[in-house]
Amino acid sequence: MPFIIHHASPCPCCAIHVLCLHRYTRFVGRFLESAEEHFMKGYRVNYYIFTDNPERIPHVQLQPGRRLVIVPIKKYPSWQEISMRRMEAINKHIAETSHQEVDYLFCLDIDMVFYNAWGPETLGDIVAAIHPGYFNVPRSQFPYERRSSSAAYIPDGEGDFYYGGAVFGGLVKKVYEFTKTCHMTILTDKANGIMAAWQEESHLNRHFLSHKPSKVLSPEYLWDDKKPKPPEIHLIRFSTVDKNYKEIRD
Repeated sequence: MPFIIHHASPCPCCAIHVLCLHRYTRFVGRFLESAEEHFMKGYRVNYYIFTDNPERIPHVQLQPGRRLVIVPIKKYPSWQEISMRRMEAINKHIAETSHQEVDYLFCLDIDMVFYNAWGPETLGDIVAAIHPGYFNVPRSQFPYERRSSSAAYIPDGEGDFYYGGAVFGGLVKKVYEFTKTCHMTILTDKANGIMAAWQEESHLNRHFLSHKPSKVLSPEYLWDDKKPKPPEIHLIRFSTVDKNYKEIRD
């Protein structure tokens, strides 16, 4: 596919892709309000919200140069199916639309909040974030997919970090290539009757084993509100909000 490069502008256009299904629409308002305060201040930003409930996306006042784009998608019967389809949805939208509109793209979870500045220090060809649950544990405890029958398989003794699936991004062309590869390995597992241990996150980690990210973000950029802040984490910039998973997924 042809990609339009936007480097003529001194200020690149950035985008956020989020998947917002079922009751997860309740998190949109706070997510967008916090992003407007902290995400790429001074940059042009597109927010692409993929949702099966477009009418429930709230109106949030955006700064000049920023826009909200609602992308309707079909309802899926299970969270496993939603997880499996995420890479496909992102890849398809890049091919059809966002590659013409933005330079950099971050794919984030909607049930999160920006607490401090997220700026141009996060930009890179392909960007991953260290999972907050595994940044200070030995590699032997990483929850990689360990079944050799899976396309997400990582052997014992291999791997640099355990990356979180809630944050990844980079140049739009690189994110297109990454999501295409992950979608294909997910389909390979599905054809063989396998679901990786942590679904698309397992495939993300397998991809980054052989294709190292050009930039790795610390858990400052992927924290969890339920976890106390340890001394080695100086500033929490982006974090998962505490919630009742059963209540919002049923």
